[in-house]
Amino acid sequence: MLIDDADRYIVLRRSLGFKLEKTARHLTAFAHHAMEHGDTHVRAATALAWAVAVSSTQDSHYRRLQEVALFARFLHAEDPAHEVPRHHLYYRSRSRPAPYIYTPVELARMLDAAGNLRRQKPSPLRRHVYVMLLGLLASTGLRVSEALNLRLGDLLPDGVLHIRQTKFNRSRLVPMHPSVVEALHTYLEIRRRVAGTGDHVFLSVDGKQLGHGTVRSNFQVILRKAGIGQGRSRRPRTHDLRHTFATRVLEHCATRRDDVARDFVALSTYLGHGHIKHTYWYLEATPDLMGDIASAAEALVAGEVA
Repeated sequence: MLIDDADRYIVLRRSLGFKLEKTARHLTAFAHHAMEHGDTHVRAATALAWAVAVSSTQDSHYRRLQEVALFARFLHAEDPAHEVPRHHLYYRSRSRPAPYIYTPVELARMLDAAGNLRRQKPSPLRRHVYVMLLGLLASTGLRVSEALNLRLGDLLPDGVLHIRQTKFNRSRLVPMHPSVVEALHTYLEIRRRVAGTGDHVFLSVDGKQLGHGTVRSNFQVILRKAGIGQGRSRRPRTHDLRHTFATRVLEHCATRRDDVARDFVALSTYLGHGHIKHTYWYLEATPDLMGDIASAAEALVAGEVA
């Protein structure tokens, strides 16, 4: 049965490290749809009709058909009667928007603005939370979700963070600069005195884990107070702190090919990228970093550098 096949496929992919939360829901829905229409195998026409019926945009048509196509290829290897739908029918090339790269002066203004946020009752921790959170993001390049998921037990000796089960279902160790370690110790002492019993490093006013929505809204307040990006149609984001970190690191990268290979692999590992091509994107997105270093990095991505 297609439902059993979908369950088997998801279990196998998850054993390889993929989370596939949305994909699992989509494939289960597709399998039920196909069986209700009397299909015992994946049919391209059924997959196409299902994708168009359950989603409203070309991008979502493409994503759902792609998920079914990968599932169908898996089954086709066992039984050629399964058809692989042409998911590229709805493909539309997309480009990532250029990141906003904060200047050192803007970062300083941002931290100053965070330190002057209005106090909220019953917790006086708000200012300290955002100064530490933004400082940590800017100095380590963590994803916002990684920082918000940090627990006290993830703060290891010698200034190392244990980042657990992140975007690509991997864990990694992230060393911090001594100045960041000192700031974190100061923050934790304040947190110990005024916070609740929750074990997340960053807490909301009610003592629970700080949420993404709360961070986004407070970040816009901080940007406004700091006078950053207010005239732009696309406002700077917290995620741009990660882009800024990567860009600043690459600006100090050597241009000899062997050095570029070493530095790129190190940065890719530090940031937790699933593939080094995602690290290379920072060169494409930031023209100031192009040139000799880009040529060397291009060779690395192409496999010409060991």
